[in-house]
Amino acid sequence: MPVPTQNAIFTVEGPWRRPRNTSAHEKGGIHDDATAQRLGFSGGTVAGSIHMEQFPPFLLAQLGEAWLEEGTLSLYFRSATTDGQPVRCLGTEVREEEGTRRMGVGMVDNTGNRVMEGTASVGFDPTSALRQKLDHVRPATDIRVLQDVVVGRWCKPLVVQIPAEAIDRQLKVITEPMDMYGQAGQHSGRVPPMTTLVHTLRRVESHIALTRGDFVGLFGAIEIAYHQGQPVTGKDYLVKGRALAVGESPKTEIFWMESVLMDADTQAPLVTMIKMDRVMKASSPLWAEKP
Repeated sequence: MPVPTQNAIFTVEGPWRRPRNTSAHEKGGIHDDATAQRLGFSGGTVAGSIHMEQFPPFLLAQLGEAWLEEGTLSLYFRSATTDGQPVRCLGTEVREEEGTRRMGVGMVDNTGNRVMEGTASVGFDPTSALRQKLDHVRPATDIRVLQDVVVGRWCKPLVVQIPAEAIDRQLKVITEPMDMYGQAGQHSGRVPPMTTLVHTLRRVESHIALTRGDFVGLFGAIEIAYHQGQPVTGKDYLVKGRALAVGESPKTEIFWMESVLMDADTQAPLVTMIKMDRVMKASSPLWAEKP
């Protein structure tokens, strides 16, 4: 399935929601109004992982309960939104292809801007939106902030847990609360919403995203793939990660990574994340002037 474009035919719409910029207090980052405006944004941005929290109920309605067991959500972030700005999920017709149920997905804001677009599926999708993007990463010719990144090398696995306190914080602001976030289910634990899960999978990031100097970064894309159901609170897991690629655009350096949440006993993969980050060249002293 090709990645949906501005011309994709979206036939399903979700409700309008007003996600919060929960990191507005973090001064000096892209979520801070002053910093974001200095870099050309209208204000502090809402994290892409927060926007992703609108999709689970939407995808369950379109793809069924199997999405919670072996589903994928793969999103490329196109434009930023600010605190409380209305957005809604969009979806195309569901297609059955080689035993996998797939659909195009997107999100639009109240001005008509495409906030994000990509694919969702039940079953592994080798042609997901981000896997297609990865196949076409342009070679980098001038990298300064990310020049120490080693592509392909897995870091040593870390022992992690999903903190119930993090879920509780997110439930105070989440746009689409679900019962499984707030109470233990069949696996005797609470399921994390997308933001909490993404932050858990980022625990290895400092070991693989080797950077130089100060800079402002932002999420550019995230894919979450469930392989054996939902992880839960109260259990030990292992998480490992590696850099997948380094690229560039006229305004950014680009970092692609993969991280895997595994069963602590069997090391079987439970959740995989592919994430792309953008480093704003205008925010780095290394880009203050040409060499």
